Amino acid sequence: MAEAGSEPGGARDEEPGKEGAAPAPKKRRLAGGERYVPPPRKLSTGVSFGAEHFAETSYYFEGGLRKVRPYYFDFRTYCKGRWVGRSLLHVFGTEFRAQPLDFYRAAARAGRLRLNEEPVRDLDVVLKNNDFLRNTVHRHEPPVTAQPLRILAEDEEVVVVDKPSSLPVHPCGRFRHNTVIFILGKEHGLTELHTLHRLDRMTSGVLMFAKTAAVSKRIDEQLEKEYVCRVVGEFPDHEVVCEEPILVVSYKVGVCRVDPKGKPCKTIFQRLSYNGKTSVVKCLPRTGRTHQIRVHLQYLGHPIVNDPIYNMEAWGPDRGKGGKIGKTDEELLKALVEEHRAKQSLEILGISEEDLNSGGENKDCGDSGDCTKSAEADPIHGNSCPAEDVKDPERDEKDPERNVKDPERNDIAACPPNSDINPETLEKDKQLGSCGNQDGQTGQKGWEEKDPLCVECRMSRRDPSPKELVMFLHALRYKGAGFEYCSDMPEWAMDDWEE
Repeated sequence: MAEAGSEPGGARDEEPGKEGAAPAPKKRRLAGGERYVPPPRKLSTGVSFGAEHFAETSYYFEGGLRKVRPYYFDFRTYCKGRWVGRSLLHVFGTEFRAQPLDFYRAAARAGRLRLNEEPVRDLDVVLKNNDFLRNTVHRHEPPVTAQPLRILAEDEEVVVVDKPSSLPVHPCGRFRHNTVIFILGKEHGLTELHTLHRLDRMTSGVLMFAKTAAVSKRIDEQLEKEYVCRVVGEFPDHEVVCEEPILVVSYKVGVCRVDPKGKPCKTIFQRLSYNGKTSVVKCLPRTGRTHQIRVHLQYLGHPIVNDPIYNMEAWGPDRGKGGKIGKTDEELLKALVEEHRAKQSLEILGISEEDLNSGGENKDCGDSGDCTKSAEADPIHGNSCPAEDVKDPERDEKDPERNVKDPERNDIAACPPNSDINPETLEKDKQLGSCGNQDGQTGQKGWEEKDPLCVECRMSRRDPSPKELVMFLHALRYKGAGFEYCSDMPEWAMDDWEE
């Protein structure tokens, strides 16, 4: 699990959903009426998700998809170092422009915003070091394929699963319960697992977890990985080695490309079959860069058949072959977003229409290093959430097809400007856990049964088909000294498979 991070000046973050929040302070004022800030509580690091987290909501299955019933959730954080001396209103207005300021005022009136466990009555309050913020939101998670998460092996040291495509490994972006970690905990009683490697959300196959940190370190140093994929065209029938360096273009959208300034890497490819249109290829990554296999195949002119990023028209007529794109990084990202928007498939990129529409005056946000830009105002470059913006401490180079999305972000839902929300009604709704879609039915319920502050409760969104959530890249085999774990060859990799 991700650990709590820290910032200069003593500002500290707490991972959403974990224990260790600062206790509710008594109201105190220092001499001269200055606002009192209680001392920070030491945060527990490495704590696993537990029963209280798994009980936040439940699953239901519909149309070949696993769905999560919407639920209320608290995002919690200590004041960022750069926020000290600024008003809460100023922070919301400059960093989190996904919603108008009237929304945050309504959220405060409804008791959704708390400072040091006291309701925020005045958004003009000036933030101090060690201020503890809590923000209650109504979360809607994207659906994933209903294909079951199959356990391949379990002993006193490891748990090995066969991960379906579309399922993130750990909570990230808009996903929390629709993740491998939560499904293992909720449905199999497996908790406190250590990730040995990552698979990208759209990649299926063998995924290993260690039960102790010592086992994780030992196995991580000896893993050999073998993937299979189906690519466009006739792949060469001899061994192909690609050693082109890879550069991350955007962590937010999850896009990389070959670039001399990138990190060195190496992938070995061998064709297994060719059906006259597409080829099945074995992939042996010797390094673990982000999207390494997918980017190298694109560079070679044989992108994965249904890759929702690297086999798109946005890359140009040759779809990025030989590294020829003909666009700046900013132009490329915008073209990818627009292509998915036209296909109503933005969810596959992990962003939504609201992300693109909000804060329209700030679309050109500049460099991703500028933390004062909001992801909701700019889904390509911006930072992610009012209550959490640290990088994932486990985002490393363990796996070439790992998920590169940011850690959990605070998707505060929009509210009609100048709305007058009754806090008592909101608290009643929260206790009932009510939402228009919460019973898993497609029929719409009345407004009074939805969360008044939640834009998702008022939206009708097209569900992806199960087919759209499957990419033809599969982790077939992981092995090391004294162990080897293998999953079944996917149907699309069979010699007699027809599209």
